[in-house]
Amino acid sequence: MTGPALLRSIVAVAVLPLLAACENSATAYMIDGSQHALILVREKPYFWTDTVNQAVIASRLPQCQRRVPIHPDATELTDIEVFEAGDRLWALRQGDRWYLVSTTECQVQDWDNSAHTPPGPLVGTFRLADGGAAFVPAGG
Repeated sequence: MTGPALLRSIVAVAVLPLLAACENSATAYMIDGSQHALILVREKPYFWTDTVNQAVIASRLPQCQRRVPIHPDATELTDIEVFEAGDRLWALRQGDRWYLVSTTECQVQDWDNSAHTPPGPLVGTFRLADGGAAFVPAGG
């Protein structure tokens, strides 16, 4: 290797650890097959940030699909529990924060659940599993 080629190789190797510190992942709770789901998206575009941007996608194809940003999280995923809350309605709890997700209207919103009482049965949890974000069904 000569000068410029060697320099490019060194720069490429030096940048790899920086890119490894970024996150861009998505995982889904499949409700009724692949056409009806709640999807958690996590993105950390810069290695130097201490938080990860998050969004929830409410999807019921072909009627609707909407991506809505939710509050950022720490770089290590804080579990997000998913509860049934009605017909095509789910409640998500991440720490002290609650969200309501409707796949009828494809909406995601903050929910002031001051009682911190789940509105229905737990269906599963978005959590770290096998080194990445995954949806783990309740009892699984």
